[in-house]
Amino acid sequence: MRLSAIALILATLLVSACANTGLRNLEQQGEGPDEFIVQPVKPLQQPENFSNLPQPTPGQSNLADARPLAEGVAALGGRLDQGGAVPAADSGLVGYAGRFGVNSGIRQQLASEDADFRRRRGRLTQIRLVPVDRYAQVYQRQALDPQREAARYRRAGVPTPTAPP
Repeated sequence: MRLSAIALILATLLVSACANTGLRNLEQQGEGPDEFIVQPVKPLQQPENFSNLPQPTPGQSNLADARPLAEGVAALGGRLDQGGAVPAADSGLVGYAGRFGVNSGIRQQLASEDADFRRRRGRLTQIRLVPVDRYAQVYQRQALDPQREAARYRRAGVPTPTAPP
């Protein structure tokens, strides 16, 4: 009886390890920087007269950050008022990128090629006893070590921003 209970528990663990939870475990795997944690906002403004404050407008923009989306796009070098059109300054880049034609089904093609690559590289990756990031495991040889690359650029004399260790 005891042996069958142990066998049942072991079988349950082995079967649960075979669950396919998706392409990628998106949890942060280290103590590195999180580039999405910083939200630049303007400093709070102090009114000239605290007895004469404007009425609150729930759901509307505030006085300090009237257009946060547009300001974020501008901070990243874009323009929100483009309306989807390619600016004249970028037309050469877009033309060069599409010089061999544009594949309308590129997302599906890349997804199937990626699935085939992962299948060939990770023949035994479905067998696991603990949860691991299989995507990073399969693409390990193609991944960059950001700290090592930053050090390499610094040695070459390229100005690089500082990053936490």
